[in-house]
Amino acid sequence: MKKFIIVVTAFVAVLFVGYQAYYRLGAYIDLRPNTPVTTFMKTDEDTIYMEKEGEYVPFEIRGVDMGVGIPGQWATDFAIEKDTYIRWFGMIQDMGANTIRVYTILHQDFYDALYEYNTQREEDGLEPLYLLHGVWVNDYVLFSHRDAYDPEFLDTFLEDCRTVIDIIHGDRSLSLGYENRGSGNYRRDVSKWVLGYILGVEWEDYTVVYTDQAQEENSSYEGTYLYTTDNARPFEAMLAQVGDKAIEYESNRYKQQRLVAFANWPTTDPFRYPMSVVFSKQKMGQVDVEHIQSKNTFISGMFASYHIYSYYPDYLEIMRDVGASYTDEEIIQRIGTARASNILYRMSKLKGPSIEDYVYEGDYKDSQGRYNTYLAYLKALTRYHTMPVVISEFGVTTGRGMAQLDRNTNRNQGHMSEQEQGQAIIDCFEDIRAAGCAGGCVFTWQDEWFKRTWNTMHAVDLDYTAYWSDYQTNEQFFGLLSFDPGEEKSVCYVDGDISEWTEEDLVSSNGDADLSMKYDEKFLYFLVHKEGLDQEGDSLYIPIDTQPKVGSTYAEEQDVSFERPADFLMVIHGKEDSHVYVQERYECLNAIYGASYYGINPYYDPPEVHSPRFTQIGMALTLEDYIPDYSAIYQPAGEMFETGKLRHGNANPDSEAFDSLADFMFAGDYVEIRIPWELLNFSDPSNMMIHDDYYECYGIENYHIDEMYVGVTDGQQKGWRTPMDAFALEGWGKDVTYHERLKRSYYMLKDYWTGLA
Repeated sequence: MKKFIIVVTAFVAVLFVGYQAYYRLGAYIDLRPNTPVTTFMKTDEDTIYMEKEGEYVPFEIRGVDMGVGIPGQWATDFAIEKDTYIRWFGMIQDMGANTIRVYTILHQDFYDALYEYNTQREEDGLEPLYLLHGVWVNDYVLFSHRDAYDPEFLDTFLEDCRTVIDIIHGDRSLSLGYENRGSGNYRRDVSKWVLGYILGVEWEDYTVVYTDQAQEENSSYEGTYLYTTDNARPFEAMLAQVGDKAIEYESNRYKQQRLVAFANWPTTDPFRYPMSVVFSKQKMGQVDVEHIQSKNTFISGMFASYHIYSYYPDYLEIMRDVGASYTDEEIIQRIGTARASNILYRMSKLKGPSIEDYVYEGDYKDSQGRYNTYLAYLKALTRYHTMPVVISEFGVTTGRGMAQLDRNTNRNQGHMSEQEQGQAIIDCFEDIRAAGCAGGCVFTWQDEWFKRTWNTMHAVDLDYTAYWSDYQTNEQFFGLLSFDPGEEKSVCYVDGDISEWTEEDLVSSNGDADLSMKYDEKFLYFLVHKEGLDQEGDSLYIPIDTQPKVGSTYAEEQDVSFERPADFLMVIHGKEDSHVYVQERYECLNAIYGASYYGINPYYDPPEVHSPRFTQIGMALTLEDYIPDYSAIYQPAGEMFETGKLRHGNANPDSEAFDSLADFMFAGDYVEIRIPWELLNFSDPSNMMIHDDYYECYGIENYHIDEMYVGVTDGQQKGWRTPMDAFALEGWGKDVTYHERLKRSYYMLKDYWTGLA
């Protein structure tokens, strides 16, 4: 009996060790050493091919990038369920897409869903949905002292490639919390639908430069499948090693190969640029996949993957505009010899092709006759590369806020309606095709509430962004699928229909006008009623008091007074001239970027606590001139746009006249308004946190409130103090409500893609 127990125990131990080694460590024994390697994807110099019934036919990638966020959850929660993925896959393929692209290892549910969805599609005689799989690199490693050969960087990168390969073949188990990636027992083999891998992320240029300088002795690599050319740089040699080892692992273990690409973007594109670009955009890093070549043993192929948006960074616009305005000598004079010496040194380190050799004058006009630097840049890339170019990330956002302007084609980063988003995506894909690219992936499938943007992240509490929808942060709204507040519908739609308002919503009534309010996870809603309202001739003034430490009882320019010190003043004056103003002490733009926009540090001489001046609410776009004149007396040169300006229109998605950017709408004697929380300096409305007094805290700190005071007047009674009444604010914590809604852009892209040959 004792021997039996020992034998059984030993057997179980062997099984356990074997299981751990096989499914968790990727250990294997090649029992098929002579089995030939196969592939269903190949490339030539400009085209991707897929095997169909024994023949390789051209395959244009019409893809959609997919994130992992849903409201109330963070990306690392991997909270999307299998049934949701299956439903989304159907929507995506109905739109005419043939590919989805993911950036990192997802939860087991994603792969199970893809397997079930595609298996059913093939049983029904339909085309499956293909997958481009990314291999993520930890951002915190990039933002550090490490170069790309540091074991924490390179060894993790290599291991993650093997892990991704095992996962798509259904041979891996991962525990929850593994390097902020998904988890589960991955047993579904989805490899026959995986087109290839995109290795890496949008590389930080200083990581690339630091690696190239610190690892000069590692500028070449010779592998079984990939090798570097004589002019390769150390960072590129690292990529060649990672790609080669990934191909080797899949070839040996699974006897398969698929496409391989290395992530890139304009910041580390292969081109050299003139001084105007190198200085203004700090262009100093280069990653050139032409320095990585394949051997005959790699029977699939490589493609060049780029994330390219029309608005950032528009190197060609700067090169033609700024470069035409200043000679190099004039730039040196403006920026000073010390800065110029640094720039000239950087330029001396930039080798390889000049952008000017690959973009021609005729490239700047598109088929519609527009000046189009996006198209010109894409043509330069396809002209240079000897492999297919895929724009694996492009798009525009429907956020109310904005971060970048596209001055040529108006495909801006933000403040675009859903219809404008749809047309911009279509125009971008037309440019991608016209430039000879092998396809592209729209960024992105779904909106993601947790996202941040450089010009609003200072204004919100980043620990709670997943629990409210910040319409001012454009990065949250790139999706074709929106998450709107409310389980089935939102509590209010600004559309002129006031049937959703009740007497219980009334907050203030002074005989002059009535004001009602409500709110949800995205907006504060206001309804003003004034008998005999002249929509174009009358003005309505709505003072708002949130912060008890600051504010004014008088608005000087508007000449209206209030019972309490107001922090904001909403002025409704016709369809074209309505705004939200902020009392200057509480102006966030000045507190954070005052030197760029007003020429002074506001903390040297802060605005008065009860200043009667109410100013426009601006949002930062650029903080200085492309080529500042440091030799002259400094003048503020930042560019902003007035985000406090209100837009008239119908904000009900069910209306034919729907305008997703509409802020207010008249309806007879009524005006209905919605204001995004951040516009009123809420840093976390889920817990009713607002900004404290900037000048008391020397920056932005949270301040909790449980009520705000509001009122309304037509401003006709001069010297009369507008009554202001309390409106209770409870917040909702982490208990968010939302429902899905396909944006107008989805249907526009569907009509376009399904109409292509």
